[in-house]
Amino acid sequence: MRVRLPGGPRRAPRPDTPDALAQRWRGQRRRLEVWYVTLTDPRTGLGCWIHHELVSPVSGDAHAHGWAAVFRPDAPPVLDRFGASPVSPGHAGRPPQLGGAAVLDPPSLRGETGAVAWDLRWRHDAADPSPPLFTFPAWAWERESLPAAQVVVVPSAAFEGTIRVGRDVVTLSPHARGAVSHIYGHGNAQRWGWLHAELGDGDVLEIVSAVSRRPGLNHLPALAFVQLRLGGRDWPRDPLAAAPLFRTRLGLPAWDVHGTVGRWRLRAEITIPEAGSVRVGYVDPDGAGATCVNSEIADAEIVLEHRRDRWEVAARWDLRAAAHAEIGSRP
Repeated sequence: MRVRLPGGPRRAPRPDTPDALAQRWRGQRRRLEVWYVTLTDPRTGLGCWIHHELVSPVSGDAHAHGWAAVFRPDAPPVLDRFGASPVSPGHAGRPPQLGGAAVLDPPSLRGETGAVAWDLRWRHDAADPSPPLFTFPAWAWERESLPAAQVVVVPSAAFEGTIRVGRDVVTLSPHARGAVSHIYGHGNAQRWGWLHAELGDGDVLEIVSAVSRRPGLNHLPALAFVQLRLGGRDWPRDPLAAAPLFRTRLGLPAWDVHGTVGRWRLRAEITIPEAGSVRVGYVDPDGAGATCVNSEIADAEIVLEHRRDRWEVAARWDLRAAAHAEIGSRP
């Protein structure tokens, strides 16, 4: 029996909402904007992460750069960077193009570095197009009222195309799926954990758990923003109001999030394999550095419980080498 979460039917995209992948940066100093794609191909076990980033520093010229990482079950992961290229406000609302090295032209993306090349396209289910999944409240994204916010623009998409690593070319199977996301704000958190889990039939779990860099807030526990989409319903209804009800333990190789909202309880335990992960250095607009450990072939055990007379397991998912996850920290 399919789990039925509380709440009304799926909220359709508002017709007056701008394209959630459109560039939001308008020339301000100290801004960071990110577009990223993650996917898994179950036939080959391949995972992929393609990250486009626009940085407008406190001083100096704005630039765009990024990286691509490919994870394979039988070989060490490969990470290579592209850019940097100068950027300016505008771009007709499209993500910045990096001089031909990497192009994000929704619903397509392509690029080539010395070690990796990709030519990909994603597609929705035309009969049931999923609206964006707002890990942070939609109003926070639209008003830019938080230090940073993320939206999963395409929560569960089918991917097609090819990925090359060295001389090996992989053609994705018809079952390759992943997500397309967009972040905008002032920089990265003090510490953070991220999970994207494909649960099947368009169902997904997205978690961003972070400690703020703002003085005073940087000593508080991580605040978890959780969105579970099952059968077209998103839970919790308000991710910001529910965030204090979740607890996070950040660490490597394992971290977890658990919490109770009303009559529903969720637990997610994530393991990032050392041999199947990459370390990436970030530089914030203010010049501060951070390090992210990412894997697109992570493990995740997810349990959803519902309380009637007592707590009962409503659903359980066990993802092996199929979860997308990372941990971020400061040096």
